[in-house]
Amino acid sequence: MNLLVKLFGLAVSLGAGVLANKTLEGLWEKKTGKPAPKDGTDLNDSLPGVLVFAVVSAGVGAVVHVLTQRGTKSALARMKKTADEV
Repeated sequence: MNLLVKLFGLAVSLGAGVLANKTLEGLWEKKTGKPAPKDGTDLNDSLPGVLVFAVVSAGVGAVVHVLTQRGTKSALARMKKTADEV
Protein backbone atom coordinates (compact mmCIF):
# COMPACT_ATOMS: atom_id res chain seq x y z
CA MET A 1 0.00 0.00 0.00
CA ASN A 2 2.88 2.38 0.79
CA LEU A 3 4.25 1.82 -2.69
CA LEU A 4 0.89 2.79 -4.20
CA VAL A 5 0.77 5.99 -2.17
CA LYS A 6 4.33 6.84 -3.20
CA LEU A 7 3.54 6.17 -6.85
CA PHE A 8 0.41 8.28 -6.56
CA GLY A 9 2.47 11.04 -4.94
CA LEU A 10 4.93 10.86 -7.82
CA ALA A 11 2.12 11.08 -10.37
CA VAL A 12 0.55 14.04 -8.56
CA SER A 13 3.95 15.74 -8.36
CA LEU A 14 4.56 15.31 -12.09
CA GLY A 15 1.06 16.48 -12.96
CA ALA A 16 1.29 19.49 -10.66
CA GLY A 17 4.67 20.37 -12.13
CA VAL A 18 3.36 20.25 -15.68
CA LEU A 19 0.29 22.28 -14.74
CA ALA A 20 2.36 24.88 -12.90
CA ASN A 21 4.78 25.16 -15.83
CA LYS A 22 1.97 25.61 -18.37
CA THR A 23 0.31 28.19 -16.13
CA LEU A 24 3.57 30.07 -15.70
CA GLU A 25 4.20 30.04 -19.46
CA GLY A 26 0.69 31.34 -20.10
CA LEU A 27 1.06 34.12 -17.54
CA TRP A 28 4.45 35.05 -18.97
CA GLU A 29 3.05 35.32 -22.48
CA LYS A 30 0.05 37.31 -21.26
CA LYS A 31 2.19 39.79 -19.31
CA THR A 32 5.09 40.19 -21.76
CA GLY A 33 3.37 39.53 -25.08
CA LYS A 34 6.17 37.09 -25.96
CA PRO A 35 6.40 33.34 -25.47
CA ALA A 36 8.23 32.12 -22.39
CA PRO A 37 11.97 31.67 -22.97
CA LYS A 38 12.61 27.93 -23.16
CA ASP A 39 16.18 28.03 -24.47
CA GLY A 40 18.60 30.08 -22.42
CA THR A 41 21.04 30.18 -25.34
CA ASP A 42 18.59 31.87 -27.72
CA LEU A 43 20.06 35.32 -28.25
CA ASN A 44 16.68 36.68 -29.40
CA ASP A 45 15.49 36.53 -25.78
CA SER A 46 16.84 39.18 -23.42
CA LEU A 47 19.15 37.92 -20.70
CA PRO A 48 17.18 39.58 -17.87
CA GLY A 49 13.97 38.03 -19.17
CA VAL A 50 15.53 34.58 -19.37
CA LEU A 51 16.97 34.92 -15.86
CA VAL A 52 13.69 36.15 -14.35
CA PHE A 53 11.79 33.29 -15.98
CA ALA A 54 14.39 30.77 -14.78
CA VAL A 55 14.24 32.02 -11.18
CA VAL A 56 10.44 32.14 -11.08
CA SER A 57 10.19 28.73 -12.73
CA ALA A 58 12.64 27.21 -10.25
CA GLY A 59 10.75 28.76 -7.33
CA VAL A 60 7.42 27.41 -8.54
CA GLY A 61 8.99 23.99 -9.07
CA ALA A 62 10.41 23.98 -5.55
CA VAL A 63 7.06 24.91 -4.02
CA VAL A 64 5.27 22.18 -6.00
CA HIS A 65 7.91 19.65 -4.93
CA VAL A 66 7.66 20.54 -1.24
CA LEU A 67 3.86 20.51 -1.22
CA THR A 68 3.58 17.15 -2.98
CA GLN A 69 6.28 15.57 -0.80
CA ARG A 70 4.58 16.79 2.36
CA GLY A 71 1.22 15.58 1.06
CA THR A 72 2.61 12.13 0.35
CA LYS A 73 4.29 11.93 3.75
CA SER A 74 1.09 13.04 5.44
CA ALA A 75 -0.91 10.40 3.58
CA LEU A 76 1.58 7.70 4.60
CA ALA A 77 1.38 8.81 8.24
CA ARG A 78 -2.43 8.72 8.16
CA MET A 79 -2.34 5.24 6.63
CA LYS A 80 0.11 4.02 9.28
CA LYS A 81 -2.03 5.51 12.06
CA THR A 82 -5.16 3.88 10.61
CA ALA A 83 -3.36 0.55 10.27
CA ASP A 84 -2.20 0.73 13.89
CA GLU A 85 -5.77 1.34 15.07
CA VAL A 86 -7.11 -1.71 13.23
